[in-house]
Amino acid sequence: MIDIQGIFKCLPHRYPFLLIDRVLELELGHHILALKNVTVNEPFFQGHFPGTPVMPGVLIIEALAQAGGILALRTTGDCVEDKLLLFRSIDRAKFRRPVVPGDQLHLHAVFQRRRQSLWSLAAEARVDGEVVAEADLSAAIVDRTP
Repeated sequence: MIDIQGIFKCLPHRYPFLLIDRVLELELGHHILALKNVTVNEPFFQGHFPGTPVMPGVLIIEALAQAGGILALRTTGDCVEDKLLLFRSIDRAKFRRPVVPGDQLHLHAVFQRRRQSLWSLAAEARVDGEVVAEADLSAAIVDRTP
């Protein structure tokens, strides 16, 4: 299990854009299971949508990508300040039901293939065991420039 301090060491994201609270499971080179507690205090709920708060689908995909980033960066040993994982593509994204305040998003990403610095992952988000979103993601590990 990786707590928030371990996540800070691997991802450059910070509030309000860090969308992972904890890593529950990590098998290097294979899969990751991370957790996002969705609270009514999230800044995006102020405008999406007033009176009927719904987590934006793009942020669910971003949370999945952050989980995949931890998987890739930890697997390669690149959880260091001079490396980043950048999105390359999002394919076959589907949204099954809304995510609302009080939900716990379980973010699961599975390694599919790797070619040099390019990673491909199958990812899905679940709430109470039900798939709420899924996508095929690819990203590249790059050098961070100042």
